[in-house]
Amino acid sequence: MSDFLRDYLLVGIFAVIAFGLVGTFIGLASLFRPSRPTKQKLENYESGVDPVGDGWSQSQIRYYIFALLFVMFDVEAVFIFPWATRLEAFGYFGLVEMVIFIFILALGLAYAWRKGVLRWV
Repeated sequence: MSDFLRDYLLVGIFAVIAFGLVGTFIGLASLFRPSRPTKQKLENYESGVDPVGDGWSQSQIRYYIFALLFVMFDVEAVFIFPWATRLEAFGYFGLVEMVIFIFILALGLAYAWRKGVLRWV
């Protein structure tokens, strides 16, 4: 067996041990924990206010899009950081590619701004 496959086998063994330990501890916790469900304990409770009406409510799509924009710009930072640390190695080609990348993201931000998604209401 090559060293390459042996390393993956070692990772696989540790993964099996980790999943086994987690499963064992969760199983033991479910056996030893107290369980006294009552109607009041099973009732919904949010922010210190007793629930009124049914539990279904429609939320605005604006919050979902705002979260997606946050994730998009978070991923942008993940791509920009390695580029910034190795700027000399990439040269002008890397600079042009990153300018195009940032320009496309700026277009997306301008579009979201124009549509009013960034206005927190």
